[in-house]
Amino acid sequence: MSDNIRILDCTLRDGHWWNRIIDCQFEDSCIKDITHRLAHAGIDIVEVGFLRDARNIEYKGNSTFFTDVDQIKPFINKESHSNTCYVAFADYGMFDFEVLKKCDGTSIDGIRVGFTKKDYYSSKNDIRKCFEKVKENGYKLFVQGVNTIGYKDDELLEIISWINEIRPYGFGIVDTYGAMYAEDVQYIFGMVNRNLNDEICIDFHSHNNFQLSFSLAQEVIRMSAGKRNIIIDGTLDGMGKCAGNLNTELIVDYLYRKFGKSYDVDAVLDIIDDYMFGIKQNVSWGYSIPAVMAGIYKSHPNNVIYLCEKFRLATKDIKHILSMIDEEKRQRYDYDNIKQLYQKYNHTKVDDSHEMEIIEEKLLDRNILILAPGRSLIVYEEEIKAFIEQSNPFIISVNFLSNYSDKSQRVAFFGSSKRYRKAQPIPKEEEIIVVSNVEGYDKNDLVVNYESLIERDNDEFDNTMVMLLNLLRRVGTENIYIAGFDGYNDQNSEQYFDSKFDDRRFAKKYQMITENIRNILKKYAKGMNRKENIRFITPSIYSDIFE
Repeated sequence: MSDNIRILDCTLRDGHWWNRIIDCQFEDSCIKDITHRLAHAGIDIVEVGFLRDARNIEYKGNSTFFTDVDQIKPFINKESHSNTCYVAFADYGMFDFEVLKKCDGTSIDGIRVGFTKKDYYSSKNDIRKCFEKVKENGYKLFVQGVNTIGYKDDELLEIISWINEIRPYGFGIVDTYGAMYAEDVQYIFGMVNRNLNDEICIDFHSHNNFQLSFSLAQEVIRMSAGKRNIIIDGTLDGMGKCAGNLNTELIVDYLYRKFGKSYDVDAVLDIIDDYMFGIKQNVSWGYSIPAVMAGIYKSHPNNVIYLCEKFRLATKDIKHILSMIDEEKRQRYDYDNIKQLYQKYNHTKVDDSHEMEIIEEKLLDRNILILAPGRSLIVYEEEIKAFIEQSNPFIISVNFLSNYSDKSQRVAFFGSSKRYRKAQPIPKEEEIIVVSNVEGYDKNDLVVNYESLIERDNDEFDNTMVMLLNLLRRVGTENIYIAGFDGYNDQNSEQYFDSKFDDRRFAKKYQMITENIRNILKKYAKGMNRKENIRFITPSIYSDIFE
């Protein structure tokens, strides 16, 4: 029964492409070692990497982005592993099939060609020409239609009929966004199996957003009934974008134990020990709320990742923003579009002229002490108290309630719905300033216009501290003292005075966030009459900007 099942490992392609830190950059010696060891372990098909257009990228080695099949030769050992099929992946529109060399048996044996639904309906004939070029040049052709669940029944049947005319080696059911449940796989596999030519393999490629890849692969194996030739895609340790893919080691062990397939499970685990652990020191993949949401909303994971990395967004905020994107566009990553939608969602324009008069009356001609939520608020607590006692400043706390000073001499400033909710319940006597993007603010809060405070040309355009400084500039405040605005420290696991603020998910972005905020502050300082009017009373990585 198991002779109809083949395993394809796509670690070097799908696993390594997804994360920009790796971006298919892998030492040649490692590529060679992994391909050889996967073949030695008995993996049926090894995907070595991408084929890309030489007009767009330059191949310099140490990468699985190849521009010529000859570049792949050094990584393949056909003498020792003659039973292994080696393939590369080419996205339609990203490789020139006219320059594809003949298959001479010394490089890859097959090419997997991927296309989107949009590609199919706009360039069907040209895609077919690419397929024919692959076959004419002697390669096994694997056809991978992106996001199979995105096709209606009649559309999928049309695709299958088209595939039957082309007669590729394999046709893929691709769960691009990890959105399939068992009933989806059963329905789609059943339709494909009934209508696809018996000679064509069905390739199942899944993403693990719902943690179902392994069980769905077993379902495909069950439905193949030992008759339909199938290919199951996996990656070592499940490596892949966001939630990752089916774990090669799990499906290999399953087929070894349940079907007596002659894979060397220990050899596969040894590759993981030697390579995946080191990679995981720099990047991560696997179960996460962003991965789940990408599956739920059938969205390109980068859309969800971008929104989740906005510190101020709650899950329901992300849901609303994703719902603003057209379903087809949602499946692509358009940074400018998602940024504009984020701004649109957060932008509630208000006439704050009355509120600004009240704020100006409170703050103008006063020494202002800003308390940001950095760890130094605890470390330098006594120094802060001494400064307050000596200077009698008006205190503004950022995204939290302060107990320093008399209530008439302080206000809390909130630029984040998430932080505002966490501060509840807020005593009625506390005075609050909120930016108009904050949801659910109280009728007694002073609401200032979001649009007037953000910095659109920077990724940290709505950082709460930056918005507060812009508010103070609107008021005309000159004497500003700052405590707790420490800046992120990669060496310190505790960044805030209150653990409720900590979120280590963003630790790898600390350096980038810090640099973005520095750029905003430098621009802010240039616009001041005297940049020395901002002074720090606790240590901060930003203090030098105002010296």
